[in-house]
Amino acid sequence: MNGILPVFRRSLRESWRSVLGWTAGIAAVLALYLPLYPSLGGSAQLQDLISALPKELVETIGYDQISSGAGYTQSTFYGLMGFLLLTIAAVVWGSAALAGAEESGRAELDLAHGIGRVRYALESALSVLLRLLWLGAFSGLMVWALNGPAQLDLEPARIVGASAALTGLAFLTASAALLAGAATGRRVWATGVGAGIAVLGYILQALAKQSSDIEWLNALSPYAWVYRQSPLTEGVDAGGLALVWASATALAAASAIALRARDLRG
Repeated sequence: MNGILPVFRRSLRESWRSVLGWTAGIAAVLALYLPLYPSLGGSAQLQDLISALPKELVETIGYDQISSGAGYTQSTFYGLMGFLLLTIAAVVWGSAALAGAEESGRAELDLAHGIGRVRYALESALSVLLRLLWLGAFSGLMVWALNGPAQLDLEPARIVGASAALTGLAFLTASAALLAGAATGRRVWATGVGAGIAVLGYILQALAKQSSDIEWLNALSPYAWVYRQSPLTEGVDAGGLALVWASATALAAASAIALRARDLRG
């Protein structure tokens, strides 16, 4: 394999159909949910329905602020459907990048052509990151495009912050999958760890909302780092955003170290 960033370039070339599919999925979700806001956001029927739900459940899923455009967008997309879609994409791509390549024998073949293990892992991580950045940027552009027609009244700068938070969470999930794949060489472990990080983060912030006595759980939840303060309503928490991205980058770097230190199974 010759040229600049060969693993990175090949990965992007071979994954464009997958990227296109996830892009279409995000577009469909946003086109379905956001235009409904003018008829649902402030309706008496919706408010009556929310009032009938347990307060803890309403706060957990973010429906306590659904009457505003920012609250509606955060609760339906950034905090739920968008988070779910990007998490699944991150787990799929992160588990395939190293563990999947090793199980198929491709990683061993590539490394035999003179690509160092550290370089292989970092180029794989960079490929996953670029794909997630595209999904995050596309979602932000879609939200911005629907902002006026859907009467959401969102500030463009806060859309950028919310998209950066969503992408950071996805990259943290992908990096965890990369590290598990590099350490074990098994896709099932990479998938489990990546998905586990995302699910655990969501559960911890949900538990923290149930009682002031366990609010400290938010400190353990990447989801809470960026969403405890609503990015669209109050602006993104800069400290939480930096922590998510720094943690994701550290895990991606650790995957290179783990791959270098282990014999490949092929």
